[in-house]
Amino acid sequence: MTETETLIIGAGPAGAACAGELKKQQRDFILLDKQSFPRNKVCAGWVTPAVFKALSLDPKDYPYGLREFHEFIIHLKKRDYSLKVKQYAIRRIEFDRFLLEYFGLEPVLHEVKKIEYSGESFIVDGTFRARYLVGAGGSYCPVAKYFIREDTGTDRHRTVVAVEDEFSYPIEEDHCHLWFQQEGLPGYAWYVPKAGNIVNAGIGGYAETMKKTGENINDKWKWLTAKLERQGMVKGHVWHEMGYTYRVRAKHPVLQKGNVIFIGDAAGLATRDMGEGIGPAIESGMAAAQAIATGKRLSAHSVRKNSFSHLKVLQQLLWQRIL
Repeated sequence: MTETETLIIGAGPAGAACAGELKKQQRDFILLDKQSFPRNKVCAGWVTPAVFKALSLDPKDYPYGLREFHEFIIHLKKRDYSLKVKQYAIRRIEFDRFLLEYFGLEPVLHEVKKIEYSGESFIVDGTFRARYLVGAGGSYCPVAKYFIREDTGTDRHRTVVAVEDEFSYPIEEDHCHLWFQQEGLPGYAWYVPKAGNIVNAGIGGYAETMKKTGENINDKWKWLTAKLERQGMVKGHVWHEMGYTYRVRAKHPVLQKGNVIFIGDAAGLATRDMGEGIGPAIESGMAAAQAIATGKRLSAHSVRKNSFSHLKVLQQLLWQRIL
């Protein structure tokens, strides 16, 4: 049996950030993932300047495709306006691999089947033993599934159901578009052009609200694709959409139970305003490593709740006389 201080389940942004920080702290760890990298993962791929700051990396030094946005075109009900931003768009197939390269990590290919707790350590599949267990396996993380017993009745209101597609396309529209409060959707839709003539389009909304109103995410997806076709943003594309669920941040998120730590989407830390998951994943991963290294309990205060400053957005809306 292989023994280590910390066993990290999931080598995406959260797990990679945690492992990278543990490596910096010269702590012993093993990083597991059920898939080899690079792996394809459909994602809008928004990355804020705060992510690059956390990584101590100049965006200019990012070696893969990076699209920088200075404005979003917002469609709110029947009104359109421009929101000044500084955001980036990446492809997860590239970004996740980059993080492993950047931190010098080599994940062990292993799919977790069974987790046991002996009272002093965790045993995974009779193969790995660790003092700390970190769940970084995304929305369907086996660690979170095993150790978090949430009341689905209270958790459902935080669950977002989304549908999206990412594909090569000869881009003509370079702006990022976001649609809010249209067609009864309790969420928003997006069109994100990326570097290398890649487009990501998707739509998402709160599962509980849609259940109450009788709305269907697949109907909203048809509405979005028809709109993109009608407006000439994506023409003649054969869609291969993928659906998934994730959770936005709770008021008091569960990040630690004893020596079990939950980070990224495994802890349901997507931002409350935009449902962004990459930034909170990296921030929580690094914070988890610091907690392990110092012996202190992991706090959610080091992980941002929102992607944007609401005051700043409100000022822009008032300036443009949208409200």
